[in-house]
Amino acid sequence: PDEQLDLDDGRWEDIHVVTGALKLFLRELPEPLVPFSHFDKFIAAIKIQDPAMRGRCIRDLVLSLPAAHHDTMKVLFRHLCRVIEHKEENRMSVQSVAIVFGPTLLRPASEESNMAMHMVFQNQVVEHILNHYSYIFPD
Repeated sequence: PDEQLDLDDGRWEDIHVVTGALKLFLRELPEPLVPFSHFDKFIAAIKIQDPAMRGRCIRDLVLSLPAAHHDTMKVLFRHLCRVIEHKEENRMSVQSVAIVFGPTLLRPASEESNMAMHMVFQNQVVEHILNHYSYIFPD
């Protein structure tokens, strides 16, 4: 339904409401921002010991995403990098943002038993993309 949002409504002044709405939107997508088909590839990539190889692999995986996923990720992560620039005021470090968005942006098709194990790697993938944004998304 074409629900019209009134962004002048006072409730949108609370950043937690806005962040919650964004997370809910991303969580409710039929497929996560990182498609199910790419989940295992990203998890394998973040486990690569050699930092240069890990970096190239993750960049190549991001480049291999469908255009809509790639372009949305670029805009979202650019925004999240701006949030992190203000971590002194908002207490949102790279790690904090990764913990908040990791499981939402990157999740397996079925929630199997090793969810806690996955969560560490999901967060690490998001952290890596945030830390290497300009390498992964050169302008």
